[in-house]
Amino acid sequence: MYHIKTVEGQLDSKGLKIALVAGRFNDIIVDRLVGGAVDYLHRHGCEKENMTLIKVPGAFEIPVVTKKLAESGKYDGIVVLGAVIRGATPHFDYVCNECAKGVAQVSMDNDLPIGFGLLTCDTIDQAVERAGSKAGNKGVEAASAMLETVRVLQQI
Repeated sequence: MYHIKTVEGQLDSKGLKIALVAGRFNDIIVDRLVGGAVDYLHRHGCEKENMTLIKVPGAFEIPVVTKKLAESGKYDGIVVLGAVIRGATPHFDYVCNECAKGVAQVSMDNDLPIGFGLLTCDTIDQAVERAGSKAGNKGVEAASAMLETVRVLQQI
C-alpha cells in the first residue's frame, strides 16, 4: 500500500447547486438518464430545489447552453445527458464529436466539473441497455463522476 497523501472525492452532494442539461432528441432514452441522475444526486444529499434541468433540442446544442451555465457561476457542477443513435449518414460522427469537444472545452475553460452522459450508440437497443437496463444507467455514472470531481477539486 502507498504511504502518501491521497485526495479522493466524497460522494456527498449536500449543499451543491447542480445543473443538468438534457437533449430532447431520443427523449424516451434521455428521460431515463435524467431520472437516474436526479435520483442519484438526491439520494446523495442534493435537495431537488438545488437542481435545475435545462432541456435543449439535441446533443449539438448541449455545449453552448453548458457554456452559459458554467459562466454564470451559479453551479458547482453540471451533468450533460443525451442520446445519439447512428444512422445511415456521417451526421452521427459530427454531432457526437462536436458535443464532446464543446463540453470538454467548457469544463477546462471554467474549471468546472461536468459529468458527460451522452450516449453514442449504434442501435436503439444499445441505448436502452445504457439507460437503465443491462449496462446500468449512464446518467447515474455521469452524476457520480461530476460529484466526485467537485469534491476532489474542493480539496486541491
